[in-house]
This record gives sequence, structure tokens and C-alpha cells, in this order.
Amino acid sequence: MPTLILVRHGRSTANTDGVLAGWTPGVALDERGGEQAAALPARLAALPISEVVTSPLQRCQETIRPLLEARPGLTAHTEERIGECHYGDWSGRKLADLKDEPLMEVVQAHPSAAAFPGGESMRAMATRAAEAVREWNARVERDHGADAVYVMCSHGDIIKSLVADALGLHLDLFQRISVEPCSITAIRYTRLRPFLVRLGDTGDFASLAPREEPPAGDATVGGGAGAP
Repeated sequence: MPTLILVRHGRSTANTDGVLAGWTPGVALDERGGEQAAALPARLAALPISEVVTSPLQRCQETIRPLLEARPGLTAHTEERIGECHYGDWSGRKLADLKDEPLMEVVQAHPSAAAFPGGESMRAMATRAAEAVREWNARVERDHGADAVYVMCSHGDIIKSLVADALGLHLDLFQRISVEPCSITAIRYTRLRPFLVRLGDTGDFASLAPREEPPAGDATVGGGAGAP
């Protein structure tokens, strides 16, 4: 079965503003996010990419555009099911203002039971994303062969849930996974099991350096902003 290259979108204006964007329209890449997207074609240059699939949200479309420009033979397929979690009433709110919400504790410790007011549950998010990947695996293998490689550009929580699925982890453990903006995660699927062969690879280690303010113990809902 194919190898899936998961790309989280580049750093967005919502990431730098500390806002939970969700499906809020008009959330674009910031300057650094644009630079990250521009570097993506070189990072993936050695791969014979057969298909490109992307979330419909602007920040993903902008991230994948340089890759499509570098490879005129590729076109992007928009896939609604790998769009960001529907955070409902939480969308557009500051993460700092959400940290004291009772639901946030559930999101951190028991995400399989978390459902956002006016939105969807994290369990539903994970299910739709996994179903999309399985269908795309079958389609890519049918059209390009069992050794094909394809790219999917999506969002932090979506990618974390797909990694958990590949590793056989319960969704309640997915907050232990971290994927930075424009990081690359690779999963090789086989008939019996998936293999996680890259996780959150950004090509540098800047985000591991000590910071003036140590990172919080909680996971950033929607994914963090990456190295400062």
C-alpha cells in the first residue's frame, strides 16, 4: 500500500495570534509560514509524488501551492474530511481565554469524550480523517501502484489523530504527539499494519532549544506555532 506524506500547513496568522482558527475563513499564512511553504518543494524533491490532497482551508491551500508550481504535472484534490476540527463556538477565540474552560481539561486528558459546543467531537474528527486516508490509500494504489507516494496537507489535530491511528493508540493519548507548522510526517501503509517512518520533521532543531518561558504541560489545541 502507499506511503502517505502528511504536511501540516505553514505557520498561520492564527498561530502567531494564539487564536483557535478552526474553519474561520481568511486565515492565511504569515510571513514565516510563506517561507516554510516556499521551502517545501526542495524538502520533497527526492520523492516521486503521485497525488496531492489538501484540506479546503486557505492556510493549507497556500502551503501546498509552491509544490504544485514546482511540479506542473500535479493537481491538488480538495478533501473536506481532512479539514480542521469543527471547534464550533470556540472558533476564533484566544487560546489563553479558553484554558480555564472546563471542557479544556477534557480535551487534554480525555479527548475521545470531548465535543465542542456548536461543533463536532474529537472522536468524529479522528474517524472522518482516518476514513479519508483509507479511501485515498486504495485510490492511490489502484491508480499508481502499491509503492506510490502521495502528499496530504492538513492540520495539527488531524495529523496527530492519524498518527495515533497508525500506532494503534487510543485517541485519549493523541495529545502526547506534537507536529509543528510545515512539519512532515510519513506513514507507510502495508496489508497488515502501518509504519510511522517520520514524525513532525521540520528539517531543523530550533524548536528543541530552551525558551525563556518553558512550554506548558498542556497540548496546544489545533497545534502550536512552532519555534519562535
